[in-house]
Amino acid sequence: MRNPFTFFCIVLVTITQFLYSPTVNAQSADAGEKQRWAKHAQQTNIIRDEWGIPHIYGKTDADAVFGLMYAQCEENFPQIEKNYLEMLGRLAELKSNDIAVTHHEESIYADLMMKLIQDSADAIKDYNNSPVWFKKLLQAHADGINYYLAKHPLVHPEVITNFKPWYHLMWTDGSVSPTRTGGIKEQDVALFYGRIEPTEAYQKNEVVSPFDMEDKTLKGSNGFSIAPKHSKSGNAMLYINPHVPFYFRSEMHMVSEEGLNVYGAVTWGQMFIYQGFNEHCGWMHTSSYADVADVYLEKVSKQTDGFTYEYEKQQLPILTRMIDLKYYENGLLKTKNITTYKTHHGPVMGQRDNKWLSLHENNRSLNALLECWTRTKSKNINEYKTALNLLANNSNNTVYADGDGNIAYWHGNFMPKRNDPSFDYTRPVDGSIKATDWNGVHKLDDIVQSINPVNGWLQNCNATPFTVAGINSPKTENYPSYMAPDGENPRGLNAVRLLEGIDKISLDDLIKLGYNKHLTAFDILLPSLITASRKVQADTNIERARKNLMTPTLEKAISYLEKWNRNADTNSIAQTIAIHWMAEMSSQKYKGQATTEEEGTQIIKKYEAMNAFTVNTKLSHLTHALNVLTGTYGSWEIPWGTINRYQRVNPGGNYNDTAWSIAVAQTSSKFGQLPAFESKVMHSPNKTSTKNRYGYSGNSFIAAVSFGKKIEAKTIITGGQSRWANNKHFTDQAQKYIDGDFKTIHFYKTDVLAHKVTSYKPGFER
Repeated sequence: MRNPFTFFCIVLVTITQFLYSPTVNAQSADAGEKQRWAKHAQQTNIIRDEWGIPHIYGKTDADAVFGLMYAQCEENFPQIEKNYLEMLGRLAELKSNDIAVTHHEESIYADLMMKLIQDSADAIKDYNNSPVWFKKLLQAHADGINYYLAKHPLVHPEVITNFKPWYHLMWTDGSVSPTRTGGIKEQDVALFYGRIEPTEAYQKNEVVSPFDMEDKTLKGSNGFSIAPKHSKSGNAMLYINPHVPFYFRSEMHMVSEEGLNVYGAVTWGQMFIYQGFNEHCGWMHTSSYADVADVYLEKVSKQTDGFTYEYEKQQLPILTRMIDLKYYENGLLKTKNITTYKTHHGPVMGQRDNKWLSLHENNRSLNALLECWTRTKSKNINEYKTALNLLANNSNNTVYADGDGNIAYWHGNFMPKRNDPSFDYTRPVDGSIKATDWNGVHKLDDIVQSINPVNGWLQNCNATPFTVAGINSPKTENYPSYMAPDGENPRGLNAVRLLEGIDKISLDDLIKLGYNKHLTAFDILLPSLITASRKVQADTNIERARKNLMTPTLEKAISYLEKWNRNADTNSIAQTIAIHWMAEMSSQKYKGQATTEEEGTQIIKKYEAMNAFTVNTKLSHLTHALNVLTGTYGSWEIPWGTINRYQRVNPGGNYNDTAWSIAVAQTSSKFGQLPAFESKVMHSPNKTSTKNRYGYSGNSFIAAVSFGKKIEAKTIITGGQSRWANNKHFTDQAQKYIDGDFKTIHFYKTDVLAHKVTSYKPGFER
């Protein structure tokens, strides 16, 4: 029998020799780096199942990270590079961003904004101060990407040819929106530091409420946890349903001999499972709109040697930092050096009424990334809370369930204490007084949460935490307003309605609930329209009826709406009418729009305001919607599925009305259905447009998990695992995704091996 150690040495030498061979583009790697690559590759195995899902097995956690990054690069290296360019503030270095505009330099201010908020020098310090075990993971993260590039010389990065181990510390909590800016926008940064004249794309604007309604409805997510009392199996269950741009995340499985066994969604470039589950517990993140970033109005004075700002009746020096920005112009890479400013609150981001605007935030930190990693190995709720007690995640709520039968919800995590909560922190506050400053961070027990409520279920649909458990929810009066400015939305109303009606449900029942397509918004909007329209129709005064715009066409359209059950369906003409009517109504300004925190965060307020429109206004918008439909499609009597389609194209490809596509009943989740399918008319570079609408954002990776003695889980992903149209996994899950027909996943090694399609070590795939 061959000695195992001898065999290990043979394999290691073989891999090392292969890495040093001329066929491998690894000339930039030093000997130490190549040795790490060889050891990781020898200790890591990737098994892909019938869906193309990679199951990464490593001897150590670092091996699993190395394999995870290699597998991600196989599927989507271009997006990994782009994500890191965004986090590093280097997107303008892409040649594809070399667009002829009136002000060429405008393209760099998104990068400047990122560099102001996330300083790479701080990330490097965090890396150097990291625990040894965590440094190994960060190094393995970079090694996995660099090794892939070395083994694939035909893959050409656009900008980053060598990934550094500190890069991940520029992207630490894994959220869709990595920055919290307190309402500061890119335009503010451009106008302040660029000293440019506002163009059409950069109109001068004031700081707005950070709780943007449209952003909220499009980027929200759904998470449900079910206690054993409502489960047919007697096990706690979790439903994971993030709403993000299609193909934003991928489905993967990480296992190591150091106790790691975690399955779920990974955002391209991350070294941890962002939303998912291990053998003991699972977690789902919804976007938090807790107020965790504040803007300060600074009273600045010009001095002979620089600038000062007033604080507690003293003049303090404004610190400066030179930031170098690179960008392409006419095919040439140029550099612009910008002197930036900072107060004790944070970087200066703009100006209003002769006062500079500084930003206090916590958009990246070592603890945030440590929290993301350590939660993946939690065995129970106490260990999960240990991760949460790092108090560093500034953008996520958490819906949780575990094998002990616990269910829990935490609204946010990082939550600054304000010295005086009576200030309106949704708007810029006076930076010259100490009373507006932060006073540390709230403890975990202080934030809004619900653990094991008596009703036996929890939900969050990117809305208020004060309805997460129905009547057993946390009470508004027990918390400062800045902790939970979120309002209710139609999804939240729908979720509570459904969960209040459950008794004992199975995993398949939970999936069915998560795919409920009732459009709650129209329960609010249609009754008043129909009632008012019937009154007009019954009016015997012909002149008055004409004044109210009633026509035979409108009567027929309203008849469709009146008979409609308000459930999304591909065959529904009423749905087509209602959604286009809603688009017209949304263009109408309503009283108090986005002027207060409450109205800026409650889409329900918007719908209630629309209800107050006159019948003439409503009918006028309906008439216009029908005319638009007729002009576009030749008829307004058109089923929703005829124009609302799923089609997947290669990155950079064009959507085509004559190509293969699938009818989709789902629509935007802002109308109250739980599964999200944001769609729109698509435009191509040659300025042609489709007639049909195609999905681009919404449901991505979805999972339903039961936590018993053994994990039972079902998942689905948008379209399929592969990025490329010539791969069989490009759309092999598309119909199942649309129908809510989830696949059973392979979590345990015996199941993975039973469904193995390919098995290989990184760099040795066949």
